[in-house]
Amino acid sequence: MEHKLIFKDYNEALKQNKLLGLKCRACGAITVPPKIVCRQCASPDMDVIELKGSGKIRTFTTVFVASEGREDEVPYTIVMVELDDGPWIMGNLEGIDPKEASMELVGKKVKMGHKVFPGDKYSAGEGARPLFSLVN
Repeated sequence: MEHKLIFKDYNEALKQNKLLGLKCRACGAITVPPKIVCRQCASPDMDVIELKGSGKIRTFTTVFVASEGREDEVPYTIVMVELDDGPWIMGNLEGIDPKEASMELVGKKVKMGHKVFPGDKYSAGEGARPLFSLVN
């Protein structure tokens, strides 16, 4: 089975503020981040598409205890965003004080950018992750 979108290409696109996903030819569902089969029907017949990167916050959490090697990054807020294109994706939220994050964030519109994080002893090097900011 062939990967239509490998994580390296997904990661490189994120570094250019492009969010790539896979649209299933069988059921139309969009899968992001990349997987080998559709998240909805498990079909491997998918096409690479570019998503808008905008959506609404559906839930969030604020991290106060850092993972090893990232002690200087806390606190930070992670959001789960329902994209306008359909799928949900997780990313960090910028532009707010994480200590002030409240339930008022749920339902707020956001737009995606990216942040490059350094590698650690558990990864294969630096990688980009979605970084969301509030839209007025």
